[in-house]
Amino acid sequence: MYTLNLNGRLLIVDKPMVMGILNITPDSFYAGSRTPTLPESLERAALMIEQGASILDIGGQSTRPGSTRISAAEETDRVLPVIEALHRSFPGTVISTDTYYASVARAAVQAGAVIVNDISGGRMNPDMLAVVGSLNVPYVCMHMKGEPSTMQEKPEYDDITREVLDYFIRRVDDCRAAGIKDIIIDPGFGFGKSIAHNFELFRNMESLQILGLPILIGWSRKSTIWKTLGITAAESLNGTTVMNTLAIQRGASILRVHDVREAMEVIRLMEAMKS
Repeated sequence: MYTLNLNGRLLIVDKPMVMGILNITPDSFYAGSRTPTLPESLERAALMIEQGASILDIGGQSTRPGSTRISAAEETDRVLPVIEALHRSFPGTVISTDTYYASVARAAVQAGAVIVNDISGGRMNPDMLAVVGSLNVPYVCMHMKGEPSTMQEKPEYDDITREVLDYFIRRVDDCRAAGIKDIIIDPGFGFGKSIAHNFELFRNMESLQILGLPILIGWSRKSTIWKTLGITAAESLNGTTVMNTLAIQRGASILRVHDVREAMEVIRLMEAMKS
């Protein structure tokens, strides 16, 4: 069991939970996740909450392989109206901001977000860790080799499990030094990793439990799934469900997904098996 201090509100993670993805973008890799307008975002959020999502993760720019970075100002313009509207319309819902910009993180928390989800672990913006520490919210620290625009250009590792674990040991120390109290780790499947790297790291995922921190897993419709199966992202829901099931068996605390109902079914069945 883990507890997360959401800027004064306590979230108890005593069983796996779902983080629903809301992409306020026109170009995220999975077209079914895009909600570029405010009405679309509110409609999708309401459905995800109804289906059982505990957290809504709001992102304002695509970080798919080969994506082009947008400015912090443009990202803020995209996500802030949505976060403010969600905070008003669904006041009990936990809102996460998916950003690597410190200024976006600060504005999002002021607008109602209570978790910062950073794909770069603070390495793409040197102010991020200090800002999150000052905001008193949990921080999702992800592993990524390189940057989104170049990360899939022949990534190399000698021992990916050891290298990812070493990375988290160092970054957790940096987070603590910056005043961040609650840290969630994300192995970053698909971020600077080949298909073989992803599967090797996933097979050894239990090794990350040595850190004693909640683990967030984002397998949803990733290319490792659909390329392995010879299908498309739109056809990869069943494969995602398989990977989410295995993720829970390997100690995942949070499943970050596009399809909340199916992920919740995985959790309910796994909990029923345990009891």
